[in-house]
Amino acid sequence: MSLVTALRTGRAVHSTPATLASPAGAAVQTRGYAAPVKNAKKVSSKFRPNAGKDNRKKQAARDAGLFRPMSVNNLTNPIFQSEQRTSLELPTFRPEAITRTAATTAMAFPQDESKALKAYGLPTNILVDYLLLRKPCSIVREATVDVLDRLDQAAGSSSKETRVVFTGKSGCGKSYLLLQAVQYAIQKEWISLYIPRAITLVNSSTSYAYDARTQTYGQPALAQQLLKRFVDVNGALIQSLTVQGTYPFDERPVNNGAPLADLISVGSEYPHQAPTVLSALFDELSKQTRYPVLLAIDDFQALYCMSQYRDPFFRAIKSYHLTLPRTLLEFANGKKAFARGAVIGALSTQNTTYRAPLELVEALGLEPTVPSNPYVHREAELVDYAKGLENFHVPEQLTVDEAAAMFDLWHQSKALHIPRGDEMFLAKYTEAGGNAREFVKKGLLQTVAM
Repeated sequence: MSLVTALRTGRAVHSTPATLASPAGAAVQTRGYAAPVKNAKKVSSKFRPNAGKDNRKKQAARDAGLFRPMSVNNLTNPIFQSEQRTSLELPTFRPEAITRTAATTAMAFPQDESKALKAYGLPTNILVDYLLLRKPCSIVREATVDVLDRLDQAAGSSSKETRVVFTGKSGCGKSYLLLQAVQYAIQKEWISLYIPRAITLVNSSTSYAYDARTQTYGQPALAQQLLKRFVDVNGALIQSLTVQGTYPFDERPVNNGAPLADLISVGSEYPHQAPTVLSALFDELSKQTRYPVLLAIDDFQALYCMSQYRDPFFRAIKSYHLTLPRTLLEFANGKKAFARGAVIGALSTQNTTYRAPLELVEALGLEPTVPSNPYVHREAELVDYAKGLENFHVPEQLTVDEAAAMFDLWHQSKALHIPRGDEMFLAKYTEAGGNAREFVKKGLLQTVAM
């Protein structure tokens, strides 16, 4: 039987190389089709679970050396006592206390009513400041009084008449001014919706899904989170509000006359319904007239920029094709409006990825940083969404009195290890050119004692 026939029939053939050699003695390549398999040698494991157990018991405890913390009883030298943090005594930020005479005064936000700080969050630059200061506070400026006067006027009129955007040089205090407006509105019993970082709405940091009913992309996780924060801040006010429409959700229908809290709870419990519920909440707030509504948006220019989200063909999705940004833009340009209230935004120039587009710059009457001749393309949708916005220019420089109040605030917080004096104050004020952020970051905080 040949070797090939044996392999086909399944018979084992054990042939030595000698039997496969040619009669003429020529070298023939041997094949080991049926070579017996050698059993692998078992290697005993060298692991001994109890090896050295007795030796470890005899070893002494490791000495931590320099990493061992010093006992508090040893810190008796006065140098360790000089930087003890004491309570910062500041007047409270109250509507009745904010007058023209109170300008250039440092005021602390009330802890029991500053819910927006914890619920909505803060811009990054303000958050860093509050990590160093002993309590959330700010300097009341002349611009603060002007903005709060505008809010008092807007309390009795439609938000279409008060659509303001804070503009100014980077670091001039736009975000602080917007936060002061939010705090003032909360204490005046306004329904407040504060978005401290609008860039997160368009930077593809949350999940999204296409909604064929609205032909927009919803952001379920983001909408659900915003609904929960809205309830944390405005829970006491919305208890008296009822729904003026009918919403036949599959999970739980909400009929006309039901409490507004029932509508919000549907979006809080069912994430896939959160974008629809959030849009319905905006519609309900625009119909009610009991409370004025403040919509405050920081990084406002991001709503007019191209988003980082992608469609199924990997094309960039425009911001107004996202459900929440489109709703905000519709209130910004007056297509939708609250019966009572205001819409306030603040531009930011720190993130160069989301610069203010030409359409928004021209609508606000700012100096373009890109070519703006008639041949430059302008997107018609963005031009429409930017119509009617009012430019509120924040002063680029602090006055000497405002800077002095800020200097005293940081000195009382013991963040400075330099002697207080007019010479040092004027030196730091001059170095910063009067800019608020430069005065704190590159002027005062360069002397922080770690």
